[in-house]
Amino acid sequence: QVPLVESGGGSVEAGGSLRLSCSVSGLPASNRCMGWFRQAPGKEREEVAATTFGGGRTYYVDSVTGRFTISQDIPKRMLYLQMNSLSPEDTAMYYCAAAERACIWIDVGRPDDYNYWGQGTQVTVSS
Repeated sequence: QVPLVESGGGSVEAGGSLRLSCSVSGLPASNRCMGWFRQAPGKEREEVAATTFGGGRTYYVDSVTGRFTISQDIPKRMLYLQMNSLSPEDTAMYYCAAAERACIWIDVGRPDDYNYWGQGTQVTVSS
């Protein structure tokens, strides 16, 4: 079973919204740090948002604070990223990632601290 499966990407105009989903059903146990990362062509992968699955504080990169919201549905074992007020700068491949430990114990912005990755979903924002 694939550990993480993303969905919900697509193409929108600037100012629009998208909601990304990540199924976590392929991983056992809660208390994992779950993160959304993105990578644009020619750029490094950057953390967008993170939270500990099962409950915990949320983390956001400054550029998305106030526009993006990370959330979770624990019974359904789903992680979401609601993205509002999208701009062309948000265009990237978005990845769901899971660590072996809670966010408090890792560097949430460091990709190497995550152990599992989804296949990615493309988000394209046109001006």
